[in-house]
Amino acid sequence: MKVARMRVIAAAILAAATVASAQKPDFSGTWILDQAGAPGGGRGGGALGNGPATVKQTADALTIERTMGDAQVTLTYKLDGTDSRNMMTAPNGQQADSLSTARWDGSKLTIVTKQEMAGQVTESTQVWTVEGSTLTVETTNSRGTQKRVYKKQPDHRIAPN
Repeated sequence: MKVARMRVIAAAILAAATVASAQKPDFSGTWILDQAGAPGGGRGGGALGNGPATVKQTADALTIERTMGDAQVTLTYKLDGTDSRNMMTAPNGQQADSLSTARWDGSKLTIVTKQEMAGQVTESTQVWTVEGSTLTVETTNSRGTQKRVYKKQPDHRIAPN
């Protein structure tokens, strides 16, 4: 009887440890491109651009808010692997419809986006990882792979008394 109880307790502890280690990271915060690690040339930089970009994450979605030129851009990705639709504006002002899927691979978030503009469909894959106050986004598309590193900005909100 005692042995059976000990096995149940050990199994519960192992299950709790497994769940804790499998927790997904929270990408929430305001992120700025680390200029020291920024690649030369290129435009846009994917969903976060050159920053600053504010990321809000819930259990169901990842929302990115940033400014492109004079426009405020908001992108929302469902985190359950189902399709997310976002409308983007290209630098020339042309609208581009994009369809994305976001999936977890352990602690990495992979976002695959197909975008149609001027009759052409392009595909890109972003892999997001975070370690402490450093966010790395590796984007692969027809032009190759680009790695961008962002630094989290401190939260300057004043705590209530």
